[in-house]
Amino acid sequence: MSFPAPPNRKIALIGYDGVQSLDLVGPLEVFSMVNRFAVAGAYEVMLASPQGGEIVTNSGVKLAGSLPLSMLPDELDTVLVGGGSDDSICTAYASGLPEWLQSRIGSTRRIGSVCTGAFILAAAGLLDGRRATTHWDNCDALRAFRPAVQVEPDAIYVAEPPLYTSAGVTAGIDLCLSFVEADHGPETALTVARYLVLFMHRAGGQSQYSVGLKMQAAATPRLRGLIAEICMDPSGDLSLPRLAERAGMTERTFSRLFRKETAMTPAAFVEAARVDRARVLLESSDWPLARVAERVGFGSLDSLHRAFQRRVGVTPGDYRKRFGRARPMSPQDAADMTR
Repeated sequence: MSFPAPPNRKIALIGYDGVQSLDLVGPLEVFSMVNRFAVAGAYEVMLASPQGGEIVTNSGVKLAGSLPLSMLPDELDTVLVGGGSDDSICTAYASGLPEWLQSRIGSTRRIGSVCTGAFILAAAGLLDGRRATTHWDNCDALRAFRPAVQVEPDAIYVAEPPLYTSAGVTAGIDLCLSFVEADHGPETALTVARYLVLFMHRAGGQSQYSVGLKMQAAATPRLRGLIAEICMDPSGDLSLPRLAERAGMTERTFSRLFRKETAMTPAAFVEAARVDRARVLLESSDWPLARVAERVGFGSLDSLHRAFQRRVGVTPGDYRKRFGRARPMSPQDAADMTR
């Protein structure tokens, strides 16, 4: 179905008692910033809830004046549902919100969710057979709740038009910036990101969290310290014999225990940690790619390329073009490049 661009796009932000406040306020700020600083009147944003009136968020902040779903106009361009606690999500199920979403799927250009709002879209059956994401801590629960959903746990947001889902809390801002970019171009999205003092506009494929945080959370104390050390400095000799020696174990015991506690082999984790550190350097420095490869422990630029393609899906150069930030080279950077 084709949706012509209206003079102002009507956006409905859907909340309910117990909704995460930032899931609504973050998107509201993005769209209002477009109106104030980029394209006047680009968006008409409406706050709505199943019954209308005051919304009491999970932090206790009260949002007054929401419209009941029954009073929303027929010509909505975008609907975005916020997330909340388990109890508040269950209350939203019973409020008729999933059925209302079903009734709007054919006439609305974009229907999306922030954080655990994905559960409400899933309850409506809108995500069946589609890729989707939610807060990383709720991905397994979403799989169990609706097995037909293809859950992507390691994405900031997922676009499966006309359905859009985003990860936890602040990821809703990234999703809305992607809407702004689609509607009004990358310069407008960048202008809004700057006004919001965001480090960057993260694309959907970026990871929700680092592999190091994930592994440290899964490991027992006897391996947690070693994992933290690898993440802090992934360069140098991180071969299996050396890691086993640092852990005070035989290679066989170390390999078996590491895989049991982290669901990764030591070699796979070392590569992932090096890619994570490379991403940071690509985002924050102007170092040549060969220098980045050396500083994160890859033996060659070719090794960096292969690992980056395998784990991120793009080349290091393409990643830097998308997420790097131009800045003057510091004296320390200049000194490092001569080493």
